[in-house]
Amino acid sequence: MRTLFLPLVLVLAVAAACGDDGGTESTASDDTRVFAADNGDIEIPADPQRVVATGYAVPALIEADAALVGISSWERGLAMMTDEDRATYDELPRVAGEAAAETDYEAIATLEPDLIVLGIPQPVMGDIDLEYLESIAPVVAIGPTVPDAWRELSERQTDATDRLEHFEEDRTAYEERAADLAAKYEDALAGLEFGHVGGYGVAEEGTFQREFSRSWGTNIAEDVGVTYYGEVAEPGGGGRDVSEYVSLEQLTDSLGEADAITYTVQPDGTPNPSVQAVLDSGLWPNLPAVQAGRAFPVRYTEASTYPSAMFTLDALDEALAPLLDAR
Repeated sequence: MRTLFLPLVLVLAVAAACGDDGGTESTASDDTRVFAADNGDIEIPADPQRVVATGYAVPALIEADAALVGISSWERGLAMMTDEDRATYDELPRVAGEAAAETDYEAIATLEPDLIVLGIPQPVMGDIDLEYLESIAPVVAIGPTVPDAWRELSERQTDATDRLEHFEEDRTAYEERAADLAAKYEDALAGLEFGHVGGYGVAEEGTFQREFSRSWGTNIAEDVGVTYYGEVAEPGGGGRDVSEYVSLEQLTDSLGEADAITYTVQPDGTPNPSVQAVLDSGLWPNLPAVQAGRAFPVRYTEASTYPSAMFTLDALDEALAPLLDAR
């Protein structure tokens, strides 16, 4: 009797758990959820196990320890990766280059992802065969808008892969460090209005990039209390709402009212050619901020995640230190 009774108990238990319909619908609803992406409300796995990421989603999802199986190239952010994250980046298969048009659809299909996260700007979505990707796996597009939106952007990307716990830890660490620096420099920054010479875009010969509040080179500095004055003359959407290209001949008109100037330099501390052209201009030494000794080079201004922005905070602490000595 004992050998017959145990199987019967198991059968009855399974039947009770499943109900009359076998339980297939409830299992599916538990395993998926609807996610609000740039491309609509998409049904995705609740806990994706094979994720492909491109663009701005690459650093965010590496840092969040998402279940990545393939990524696009992200050369611009390598200098802001920890050794551990860089090792992960190097090990993962590439499914795209730096540009959306360089996507390898066959490579993505071979990896059999259960979720694809596109971290590319909306204007270049036309370079992607979205229908093809959707035939492989659910696709969520979560791309950048204005530069300082990386905070919300990286949170949404991390949420899509069910890794918000990691994200929240990184955000807390950043906010604590930024608050410490804001307190440290509060008196030194009081009353100073800054301008910024950017190095993110590609300036044509004879022009330079002027960045304003909320731009790539300014938004993290603003978290520590730096104030940037002015605004774009003709907003054009996205990054063009917070930065513009100005003729070198108008350098004085653009930055002549600045009490201090920050300018972007590369991770090794050297300016790129467009920034160097500003520094070499005959007008640069005559700017009031430069004559006052308040022109500060800043590294790592392209951060797009909280861990990478920690590099920026350290760089700002180094760059602004002379203000403490001048008090």
